[in-house]
Amino acid sequence: MSEETRRDNEAPGEAPLDNPPNNLIDRRLQPQRDWAPLPGLLAIGLYLLVLAGVIILGVAGRHYPAIFLLLAAAFLTASAGLILLLRWAWAGALAAVFLLACYNLWIFGAQHVAPALVQGLLNLVFFLYLVRAEVREKLR
Repeated sequence: MSEETRRDNEAPGEAPLDNPPNNLIDRRLQPQRDWAPLPGLLAIGLYLLVLAGVIILGVAGRHYPAIFLLLAAAFLTASAGLILLLRWAWAGALAAVFLLACYNLWIFGAQHVAPALVQGLLNLVFFLYLVRAEVREKLR
């Protein structure tokens, strides 16, 4: 069937079958924003959750002062929000991993403790992951 006969057979005001409206094309080509978090965000959220647990146990065992419970609460909040893909939690997690990286690298520089270096570099990797543009786009 030629293009002219196809146009003649269509009702007035009706879009051709081969050319769907632009809004249908746009919707099909746009990536779907699903709820599932990126694996890295999930890992960072679980990491912050574990750190909060370690702090709580340290305060209960009288290894840390009670004021550290504020850090644990902040880590728990950032962890839950990051797993739920909330933008404000991204900012909290970004600040947490950056400050933890600085602290651990400072501890390594002052006391030459190898676990502090490992944790500092891990926090630095998490920070570099969080600042990527595609991670920020995933958050709501």
